Amino acid sequence: MTTLLADREIDRLMALHPKGYDLSLDRVTRLLDRLGNPQRRLPPVIHIAGTNGKGSAAAFSRALLEEAGYRVHVHTSPHLVHWHERYRLAGKDGGRLVDDELLARTIARVADANRGETITVFEILTAVTFLLFSEHPADAAIIEVGLGGRFDATNVIESPAVSLIMPVSLDHEAYLGDRVELIAAEKAGIIKPGCPVVVGAQETEAAQTVLIETADRLDCPVFVYGQDFLAYEENGRMVYQDEDGLMDLPSPVLPGRHQYANAAASIAAVRTAGFEIGPEAAERAMRSVSWPGRMQRLQKGKLADLAPAGAEIWLDGGHNPGAGIVVAEAIVEQEEKQPRPLFLICGMINTKDQTGYFRAFEGMVRHVYTVPVSLSDAGVPNVELAIRAEEAGLSAEPVASVANALMLLRDTWDDEEIAPRILIGGSLYLAGSVLAENGTPPQ
Repeated sequence: MTTLLADREIDRLMALHPKGYDLSLDRVTRLLDRLGNPQRRLPPVIHIAGTNGKGSAAAFSRALLEEAGYRVHVHTSPHLVHWHERYRLAGKDGGRLVDDELLARTIARVADANRGETITVFEILTAVTFLLFSEHPADAAIIEVGLGGRFDATNVIESPAVSLIMPVSLDHEAYLGDRVELIAAEKAGIIKPGCPVVVGAQETEAAQTVLIETADRLDCPVFVYGQDFLAYEENGRMVYQDEDGLMDLPSPVLPGRHQYANAAASIAAVRTAGFEIGPEAAERAMRSVSWPGRMQRLQKGKLADLAPAGAEIWLDGGHNPGAGIVVAEAIVEQEEKQPRPLFLICGMINTKDQTGYFRAFEGMVRHVYTVPVSLSDAGVPNVELAIRAEEAGLSAEPVASVANALMLLRDTWDDEEIAPRILIGGSLYLAGSVLAENGTPPQ
């Protein structure tokens, strides 16, 4: 798929408008009004916020709906390799990423409607979402929040079928606040009066309390993980339970025990939104769900071929301490299945708690290779990142690239009986560059 046309339009926008976030709804509301308010002509919306797990919830929700025979639009952000990944249009065959010509044409329409006025690129791209989704038929639209919730550009949705709020923890403190209660209040901004709310498994009681109190104040039906629905492992399978009874399902193919809770929140959200999801569709969804760049196994490709023979390579874009914990737990699960020496190849950006991320892997990792993040101006220098890893008690050294790290590991590996387990992580920017260089972009 060529990206030339859409990239050209987006590059033009990047040159005209400020980078980054400017949290407000005034500009996007003005623009959408000029476009005829396409956000009011969407199919039922599942609106997803949270610090961690938003992408997994979008992936599970899509799989559940499509396996039940519904046609689904999906908006996620950020993308990993191509801008097109942000827009999946519904279809009878499970949908497709928007094609290049249609995306470029829609971006140009939205930019023209803006008339050169001050706006952020993310706001224009969000308006593109609403225009695309309003002009193509579907039974449901899954829309992931970009940053926060209250002032995120997606939060012009007036009456979502359900607001799903996934785990809330510290991240983007410069924009959202430095206490989990403040961040939860920002995420709770997507809750609309009288509209159903599903609260996923929260890491703190403080965050959960804020979310429930907000839903109660706005007179919303609220369904809370651990109270109204839950999931647990039994005999190697996943049991989902809510007020309608039990579903005995296969364990999700997405690795990590945290995916049980993510899957449960998605089942609850899709059902709460009014869609019929039976055990057969749910079973198929647990087997078919896919979410690139999140505990994704790299088994072949240009980069994977540089690793020691037989190495097990995982890629994950998680980038904060909460994500570090769940990724470390997922790695422990793999270790229980087959013990291997673990190596970490990591790149991060300077808005994240790097030492906090590394601390999740203390006692697990034999050595860390730190690399630059080439796709972001905010990348932490690899030398500085190695120091952050050492502050967390890990052995670390800076290297020039992921390819260099893999080749260095291959050239120094001398255990013929067991190959290493390699986790490449710390940044979605890094995950995207790895998938591009490996020749395996999301489809």
